[in-house]
Amino acid sequence: MINKKESVEVWEPLIRIGHWTLVIAFFTAYLTEDDLMPVHVWAGYVVGGYLVMRIVWGFVGGKYVRFGHFVYSPVRITGYLKNLIARKPKHYIGHNPAGGAMVIALLLCLTGATVTGMKLYAVEDNKGPFAISAEQVQTQLQSVSVISAANAEGAKDDDEDDKSEGTDTHHIVDKQSEEFWEELHEFFANLTLLLVFLHILGVIVSSYVDKEKLIKAMFTGKKDIDDTYQ
Repeated sequence: MINKKESVEVWEPLIRIGHWTLVIAFFTAYLTEDDLMPVHVWAGYVVGGYLVMRIVWGFVGGKYVRFGHFVYSPVRITGYLKNLIARKPKHYIGHNPAGGAMVIALLLCLTGATVTGMKLYAVEDNKGPFAISAEQVQTQLQSVSVISAANAEGAKDDDEDDKSEGTDTHHIVDKQSEEFWEELHEFFANLTLLLVFLHILGVIVSSYVDKEKLIKAMFTGKKDIDDTYQ
């Protein structure tokens, strides 16, 4: 057991800096969207960089930031929430079961938003990690030419109209792909925003019931704990 009123460092500097950097980057990306695309893209890359760091650190970081320390079973999570509602929650040095579940949910949604955003960027502008090479572009153009030629063979009345139709078919496929990734990207972004608000609410409720200064701890990295913590 830990002595009463002992100050313990829970969140290491990399996690704290990464946390607040993520907050700034996510809201920057969310608020800029199509209006300031370069800013939106680079904010997205910052989010992606944080995700890589946090996932790696979830395996090799300090005790309280490792996934193995705060990923609990649904039974433990439900039990914690019931005790929280009854205002008799168990105290945890690191993330409590509900907080741990929220961390995982946020990481998954942010990953979804980042990956779909990069896919959309590739479809719209052929830029980013998923952009295709010049050779692949040439192959696509050759495929369009084959489609156009096939259409022209099937309808000899107007060769030019058939070529145009073949090009339009290719455009429709691109448009469908763009709409798919755009809708998926917006879904993950909006779901992440909802989780952020739930996370803030959870921090406020947990801080009040547990009488912990969780926000302060994310700045200082330290929590004042007693022998009731586990």
